[in-house]
Amino acid sequence: MYRILSFFVLLLTWIILSGMMDWFHFSLGVISSALVTWWSSDMLFTDRGIAPHNRLLQFCRIPGYLFWLSWQIVLANLHVLRLAFSPGLRKQMEPQLVRFSSGLTTDFQKFVLAQSITLTPGTVTMKIEGDEFIIHAISNSSVRGLTGSMVKRVRRVFGESVEPIS
Repeated sequence: MYRILSFFVLLLTWIILSGMMDWFHFSLGVISSALVTWWSSDMLFTDRGIAPHNRLLQFCRIPGYLFWLSWQIVLANLHVLRLAFSPGLRKQMEPQLVRFSSGLTTDFQKFVLAQSITLTPGTVTMKIEGDEFIIHAISNSSVRGLTGSMVKRVRRVFGESVEPIS
């Protein structure tokens, strides 16, 4: 069931991103989606205990998260730009390593959080040990959203409780 779902999600993505709907491009999409599904389906859905309708809910929550993440990337870009070009704000640059516990349970959830952090200017995921993340941040304000709202939003996408995390 998951391989079929993976195939159709990949094929739909191919169709949307290619923008071509002739038989040649569609057949390339079918072949590519089939090969990727065959090679990596056991990596995509290692936790097979989740019902397909819950996977569909997770899939439906992703666009909202991506919209929010895009906005956070814009805000972080502006923050780093201000730090770089405002001589008075350079004092706020406090490069630091931050260690926090995410409470995320699966490797894919940790992957999504790590990539989200690294995509946000001013922060880089350096290491993940269990559910603990080690992040390099350029300033205190770059750290604020990591331990709170970003983790909560990733947990919400995957249908986990969004209780405060230590």
